[in-house]
Amino acid sequence: MVDAVALDTNALMMPVELDVRLFDELDRLLGGASGGDGSTGFEPIVPQSVVEELRRLSDSGGEEGIAASVGHDLATDRCLAVDTEASYADDAVVELAREGQVDYVVTNDGPLQDRVTDAGVPVIALRASNKLAITRP
Repeated sequence: MVDAVALDTNALMMPVELDVRLFDELDRLLGGASGGDGSTGFEPIVPQSVVEELRRLSDSGGEEGIAASVGHDLATDRCLAVDTEASYADDAVVELAREGQVDYVVTNDGPLQDRVTDAGVPVIALRASNKLAITRP
């Protein structure tokens, strides 16, 4: 079975901002990325509003702009972008959780973690200096 994993904006910026090897960590936690052949692993999913937020932030320059640019590239190259009713990125992630479209959400945003777990979806977040863990059931 392939786990659907939603990534929020700050998750996709972790590689630059926090030196997290995001997809390697997800491979370690969830058993590897899906090859599309029905094998076990995970499918990274990103709401279109997250892609747009990363694009906007990438124009800001500085470290945040670089992190957002890398995050945008990861989102468009390695993730399945999906449309949602919600136009605000956090609301879109919660929408995916509430509708049962994802098995996990990756975020370090505390209020978003609360909303996702209230929807019954486990959260994957930073636990050690650059390691991810499933932090909330």
